[in-house]
Amino acid sequence: MKTAQVYQDKIIIKDMEDVSLGNRRGAIVKVFGCGLCGSDIVKFRQKIMHDGAVLGHEIVAEIVEINSDTKFKAGDRIVTSHHIPCGECNFCRHGNVSMCRHFKKTNIFPGGFSEKVFVSEEHLKNTAYLVPDSITNEEISFYEPLGCCIRAIKRCSLLKGDSALVTGLGSIGLLMGEALKALGYKVWGCDLIPERITLANKMGIKAFCSKNIDEFSAIIKDMTNDYGVDAVFMTSGADKAIDIALKSVRQGGKILVFSSTPNNNGYANNEIYYKELTVLGSYSPSPEDLKDSFELLTSGRVNVKNLTTVYPLSKIQEAFDDTISNKIFKAYIEINKR
Repeated sequence: MKTAQVYQDKIIIKDMEDVSLGNRRGAIVKVFGCGLCGSDIVKFRQKIMHDGAVLGHEIVAEIVEINSDTKFKAGDRIVTSHHIPCGECNFCRHGNVSMCRHFKKTNIFPGGFSEKVFVSEEHLKNTAYLVPDSITNEEISFYEPLGCCIRAIKRCSLLKGDSALVTGLGSIGLLMGEALKALGYKVWGCDLIPERITLANKMGIKAFCSKNIDEFSAIIKDMTNDYGVDAVFMTSGADKAIDIALKSVRQGGKILVFSSTPNNNGYANNEIYYKELTVLGSYSPSPEDLKDSFELLTSGRVNVKNLTTVYPLSKIQEAFDDTISNKIFKAYIEINKR
């Protein structure tokens, strides 16, 4: 079967032996397509993965062979996620499911950018859903990233009617804004790229250019009766995003970090201390977050139409390059035709 494998600074299409079910519980699935996640980009650019590794986890697929106690059967179109918490360890008991050691060990094999994948029985029972005909492969591929956004929002424990700012309006920022809207919160957004700002406004997320941080923070203060927003969701890793967050959040508010900051300049301690701010991070979703994501997507309450650019597997390097250079919002790698 064909796979997209990492080799130093390139993604190369290579054949590998088909995955087989054997005596294992689970399923072999034919991958229709897989979304290109920001974490895939980070692993590729920072050379975190070993040569020959297959990235990708945002898969939509059809079951071709199955040995399972679940109700799934061959021919079913499913969506699934790649990690599952144990639910019993110290991390899980405190709600830190992404830190669970079992969570980090579970995965789909060999990775989403391949023609076929093995999905374990544990995945079928905890993170897999039968996809209705009413939603496209590209749309349901947002299942896992939307779950990440939902978990981030839950971790902020916002109250009904609270306000939020999303800094950075790439695909994950727009998705975060859509999730916040769907869950009933007031939401604004900011970015430096005009096309992103325009699309956000078309999607109903009031968005502004944040090139002049002082002018932008004054706009936020004006719209919030001089308080500032209750929470800032940092979906941009730019250093200036920290300044925007600190100047836009209200006293006693929250800053949710949903991106890495390459220069790691950090936060001003005095700002956190005197304003009693809460700064927290969020990483991957729990099965419950994924359930919420599936319901929001299939019900149409979260709009992800026209966010993806489709690339065949043979052009996956181009998809990586276009994503890195901000030519597109979100790449979807089509691997098998439905």
